[in-house]
Amino acid sequence: MTHGSDRPSSISPAAKLAEKVPLLDVNRSNAGQRQEILAALTRVVDSGRFLFGPDVTQLEESVAKLCGVEHAVACASGSDALVLALMALDIGDGDEVIVPSFTFFATASAVWRLGARPVFVDIDPQTFNLDPQGIEDAITPLTRAIIPVHLFGQCADMDAIGVIAQQHGLHIIEDAAQAIGAKFRSWPAGSMSAVGCLSFYPTKNLGAFGDAGMLTTHDAALAERLRLFAAHGMSPRYYHQVVGINSRLDTLQAAVLNVKLKKLGEWTARRKENARQYNERFAAWGLDKQLVLPQTDSRCDHIWNQYTIRIPGGQRDAVKAQLAAAGVGSEVYYPVPLHLQKCFQSLGDGIGSLPHTERAAREVLSLPIFPELTAAEHETVVVRLADSLRTAAKKAA
Repeated sequence: MTHGSDRPSSISPAAKLAEKVPLLDVNRSNAGQRQEILAALTRVVDSGRFLFGPDVTQLEESVAKLCGVEHAVACASGSDALVLALMALDIGDGDEVIVPSFTFFATASAVWRLGARPVFVDIDPQTFNLDPQGIEDAITPLTRAIIPVHLFGQCADMDAIGVIAQQHGLHIIEDAAQAIGAKFRSWPAGSMSAVGCLSFYPTKNLGAFGDAGMLTTHDAALAERLRLFAAHGMSPRYYHQVVGINSRLDTLQAAVLNVKLKKLGEWTARRKENARQYNERFAAWGLDKQLVLPQTDSRCDHIWNQYTIRIPGGQRDAVKAQLAAAGVGSEVYYPVPLHLQKCFQSLGDGIGSLPHTERAAREVLSLPIFPELTAAEHETVVVRLADSLRTAAKKAA
């Protein structure tokens, strides 16, 4: 059944459809741990150790273990993590760093703000991650590093990227902001590079109550260098070895994250189940013939920070508007590729230079997949999406 409004017989009837389905529900996620979080915050308040408290050390140790590395260094945000990684690797004026254009702004802005040049490369249209052949083609004598982004919770092709980096003597910095707990083969995100960069922005799979970030590495000397740069380059106190930045993770955020980290495995399992059910229901409704469903690399353990479909035929924006009118949240990540952003016009990348990236920006739509999504809400998304596709098609006819 492709266009009918009746529920397919292969799908068991769900509860009454929900009136509204948010794209995210941070409050619902936090509610189950509210008292434990408040108790943790109270302990920090009573201790007075708002910076460099024991909760920060505990979080660093837990994240290092989760990511399969020897060292984790806390910082103020995922954006800062990228800047610090580049600084610690001495990347700056005149250097080139290969990055995707189909990603959040921080991936490229970190390169730019240090005086280096972001070199934008196209994506694999199946996974939305960096295309290894594009990386190979973009390397010049000025190239110093590659920043693969594990977009939407799925790792980039680290087999191919690792070979390229080794052959050309390049650093790899993993932008794993959306991928805590994801794996490529048996390797956790953040463990397959010189430095891994994590974000705990509130909407991430593991979200703080504000900005927070983490750097991961196997290299003890590099970990100390990252820590130095994150604290004004100061060691010992008031003696500055390098010009660093102020990027400390406050103890309150670490306390929140230590409580929430206990639930990460459960939340990830629920996200995976929500993705599985979307795939099943879309196929039962015949919507997999009208949409392009997310593709998972068989080597990857996808943790579904986003469930992102493609809506071809120029109907994405109309479908999104119809969903909004029906009370279903959705979002476009990302409507304008970085190589077409006004601030990067001087780099000379014009329309048509990254065709897969530009097509993705026209077609992608992310649907609700947060762990607490109910059966009624899940069914509502499917029903309303079918209705929206049908309405958009009629208007376009």
